[in-house]
Amino acid sequence: MEEQKSNTSLKAIIVILAILLVGSLAFMYKMSTDSEKAQKEHVSERDQFIAELKAAEAQYNSEVAENTGLRGELEAEREKIQKLIGEVEKWKGDAKSLQRFKDDYTRLKREMDKLIAENKMLKEQNATLSIERDSTMVVLDESRRYNDTLLNQNENLSKTVQRASKLTIVNLKAEPFKERNSGKLIATEKARRVDLLKISFTIAANEVAQSGNKMYYVQVIDGKNNVLGEKQTETFGENTLTYSFITNAIYENQTMNVTETLSGKDFEKGTYYVNLFDQDKMVASSTFTLR
Repeated sequence: MEEQKSNTSLKAIIVILAILLVGSLAFMYKMSTDSEKAQKEHVSERDQFIAELKAAEAQYNSEVAENTGLRGELEAEREKIQKLIGEVEKWKGDAKSLQRFKDDYTRLKREMDKLIAENKMLKEQNATLSIERDSTMVVLDESRRYNDTLLNQNENLSKTVQRASKLTIVNLKAEPFKERNSGKLIATEKARRVDLLKISFTIAANEVAQSGNKMYYVQVIDGKNNVLGEKQTETFGENTLTYSFITNAIYENQTMNVTETLSGKDFEKGTYYVNLFDQDKMVASSTFTLR
């Protein structure tokens, strides 16, 4: 009887132990499953958080590339995001650290939103300034072209006036004479008789030319290339001129005739050259022949 009772108690203990074992195994399985589930959730949450942080980093990269006046501040805040990404990637899965990361990001996000808004305003201002600058450059370019056109017109007008203001010399000629004791001049082409040359020319009318005294150098050269008359030399820069005499005329913009005489003796036979110079510029020439 007692043996039967003992067997019954033993069976009961075995059943209880079996139940406890099954329960323990079930609890351990559940704990393991819950841990794996929690780990997967932590990994998923971490990956999502890192993705959000990298999106913020990419946005900073884009803003920094705009190269505005806030570039330094944007780069500093980007470094904070990059540092936070590194910390999250090392996260062990505890909720406290995750909450701290999220709090840090919330603070950084507020600063990022503020900087991006300021950067956007700066870009809009820069765009407006760029448009205004381009408009100003267009106006300045048009003004410069207009001024260049006026300058060219003025230069052309100045050249035209300069060309138009030059006096025209016509009818330069030299006539040989024999002067008698009475002062009467007898025209002759015989060299042995000639003792005076009458040289004349005409200055044409010109309303745009400057009036006043006009000085010309007269050069008479015989067939042997000798300069007759005073044989004075004048220097004009690098050029020199040997002339026979100087004639002055008071020009008043009207046509005027100028006549001068050159006395001489022992004129040679041959062709003579008469040149008229305004400083070192020859303005007229003619020839005559003595026989």
